[in-house]
Amino acid sequence: MRALAYFGKGDIHFTNSLAEPKELGPDELRLSIAYTGICGTDLHEATSEPIFFPKDGHRHEISNNELPQAMGHEMAGIVTEIGPAVTKFKVGDHVTVEPTGTCRDRYRWPDSPNANKPKCSACKKGMYNTCAHLGLIGNGVQSGGLAERVVINESHCYKVPAYIPLEVVALIQPIAVSWHAVGVSKYRQGGSVLILGGGPIGLGTILALYGHGCTDIVVSEPAKIRRDLAEKMGATTFDPTLHSSADNVRLLREMAPGGDGFDYCFDCSGIPETLQSSIQCLTFRGTAVNVAMWTIGKPIDFFPMDITKQEKSYAGSMCYTYHDFEEVIDAFEKGLIDPKKAEYMITAKVSLERAFEDGIMRLITRKEETIKVLVTPNNFGELDVDNTTDLLAKL
Repeated sequence: MRALAYFGKGDIHFTNSLAEPKELGPDELRLSIAYTGICGTDLHEATSEPIFFPKDGHRHEISNNELPQAMGHEMAGIVTEIGPAVTKFKVGDHVTVEPTGTCRDRYRWPDSPNANKPKCSACKKGMYNTCAHLGLIGNGVQSGGLAERVVINESHCYKVPAYIPLEVVALIQPIAVSWHAVGVSKYRQGGSVLILGGGPIGLGTILALYGHGCTDIVVSEPAKIRRDLAEKMGATTFDPTLHSSADNVRLLREMAPGGDGFDYCFDCSGIPETLQSSIQCLTFRGTAVNVAMWTIGKPIDFFPMDITKQEKSYAGSMCYTYHDFEEVIDAFEKGLIDPKKAEYMITAKVSLERAFEDGIMRLITRKEETIKVLVTPNNFGELDVDNTTDLLAKL
């Protein structure tokens, strides 16, 4: 089948001849992929050492699958076939996919030498999003959504009402990342929030906070188009390029109700300056959450007294669980998250054949003016080569 596939470090390209997904297991679905979003994780895989993909010559620990594999884990699909034990889905259903691969998925590959390996401690406790062997569909466990078809087990799929556009369904996975982070923060209604970084996860965090009843949100973001989008989605914005780091902290703290810092900060950038700001911009007993994926192996300075003196908290948030997907879909159904606001995140829709050039490379080289590129393996809807101008016109 057609796919944008990862063949090894530095070798990602379109192919007409990727192997079709395996035959269905009893609890599995076959999906025709409508849209798949390109994620920052995909960009890391394209530009640096593999994070989730197995290194050349190795197989994945969970599945024992080898390369090449189709990339892509932010999927919206339509069910075309179901296994005999499937109970929650029928052919024609629209679904989003929770793309983690963990100890709980080993049974799907009974021929793997690791099929009967005991669950790790996190999976035994039900915290599979922090599995010791965590992988992603489309990033090493198995081929993902930058291909015409995917086979996945029922427990990883979530039915979405047909009235929600399939383009928006492809955004549910990144919004679930943000939704999980809001849960990690233990957000309480009425709390003030600062988001550091207005990229896809930062904008998704705006939507996730709306779903939790939050209306007081400030976004700090250097790129004007991202600030414009955040404002269009209802947030107040701040340009950190206009001032020094010290002045940024002071001015941001003054923007919070009471002028003494925020109750919650979400670092969606993952650079030393935003980590420090996420802590320094908190009020007493505030909570900072790291949502960003940091580059592995680059430690930074951290001063414990920055959190100790005012009993602040710092936490990390990793992926999502099934609760997050169910609650995001429920928030759409209840109108807590507006699909129209979610659509503001979509900069372009491109064909599978052009996914590397017009998707991955565009996000790498034109990051500040690109939010989310969707790829349509089966040519759904109208395609854009570049709709940045149209995006700006909408604002």
